[in-house]
Formats: sequence, C-alpha cells, structure tokens
Amino acid sequence: MKPVVLAAAALGIAASLGSTAAFAKANCKAYPKEEWLKEDDARSRIEAQGYKINKFKVDGNCYEIYGRAPDGRKVEIYYDAKTLNPVKTEYGD
Repeated sequence: MKPVVLAAAALGIAASLGSTAAFAKANCKAYPKEEWLKEDDARSRIEAQGYKINKFKVDGNCYEIYGRAPDGRKVEIYYDAKTLNPVKTEYGD
C-alpha cells in the first residue's frame, strides 16, 4: 500500500511543479518607486498603442495589464515600470 501512496504523492508534486512553471511571473528590474512612470501615464501610453485595458495592476516590480491587443486577441503583458518596455507578453484566443 505504501508504494501506491508514494507514487501518487510524487505525481501530485510533479504536476504542481509543472503547472507553476507555466504561470511564471515576469522578472522586471527593480527601481525606486519615484522613478516609476505614473500609473495614469502608463495606462494612457498603452492605450495609445491600440490596446484595450480591462485590468491594470502592479505585480512586483512590473505594471501588468489584461485586455485586448490591437488585433483583438486577448493579451496579458508585463511592462517595466520605469521604461514601459514589454517584459513578457502572453496571447490568448
């Protein structure tokens, strides 16, 4: 009975590690908060590029948006909070 329980536990751990890697966060450079682009300015600049923002938030040292790309696809983008350069982009359906 013990080998079955151990095997099940090992599979559970492996599955959880695999799913964690799929949802890894972006690694934005850390700057003092006073050097960050203001959130309203960041939102305006992103929208000016044609993105529709459904959710805008701070995630660690990044600005993160959920919304629609100019071509209509769902998008999640992490931005450097000082330069507003995209650090990580994921598209959905």
